[in-house]
Amino acid sequence: MHKHELPRELRERVAKRRGRAHVFDPIEPRRTALLVVDMQNYFCEPGQACEIPAARDIVPNINLLAQASRDAGATVVWILMTQSPATMKSWSVFYDHLNTPEYGRNEMERLSDGDHGNALWHAMEKAPDDLTVRKARFSAFIQGSSDLDAILRGRGIDTVIVTGTTTNTCCQTTALDAMMLDYKVIFVSDGTATRSEEQHLATLANILNVFGDVRATDEVTALLKSGTPTRQAAE
Repeated sequence: MHKHELPRELRERVAKRRGRAHVFDPIEPRRTALLVVDMQNYFCEPGQACEIPAARDIVPNINLLAQASRDAGATVVWILMTQSPATMKSWSVFYDHLNTPEYGRNEMERLSDGDHGNALWHAMEKAPDDLTVRKARFSAFIQGSSDLDAILRGRGIDTVIVTGTTTNTCCQTTALDAMMLDYKVIFVSDGTATRSEEQHLATLANILNVFGDVRATDEVTALLKSGTPTRQAAE
């Protein structure tokens, strides 16, 4: 699992600016959604073109958060990256310029609805009442990507807990757009994963510095279970 402790100087500076270390504490579970981003075969299965080995390490934490969310009355949303030939046309910069044609077509096919690569990784513990949302871009909130925003607003949700893979791409863009749409964002430091510790830590620092709160699994489960403050003064 990635290291996820951020520099003390950054934590102290952010806490001073915000007035306390953790601004979204307490939370209202019934107005909260756990977002599990892209924990699919294409990203988790050994040998896949976009395998993220560290994504398998965070499975227990995500499952723990999902159960804690259900127990507290929060909503659990499994977000699946889902591509199609139409996506290749509407997102041509990504497919035609930022990848070779061969790589792009393989990715589109592996992430197509019904393909093995698109399916949720077998170790994820999805419950019958959980929601599934398919997205067509890295961010689930950007216009045209999914109906996640409408679903959450329809449930009165104002807080999102972000987990999944990759930390610095789909998780980060989803978190950034969520904050820009006025959601309170809690980014789980040991519930997200990417290709390197450097990329992971840089993203955690970016989220904490500007876009939301960064907390570990045990802290988030405590918030969900108790609904009472677990405030931590800046060290």
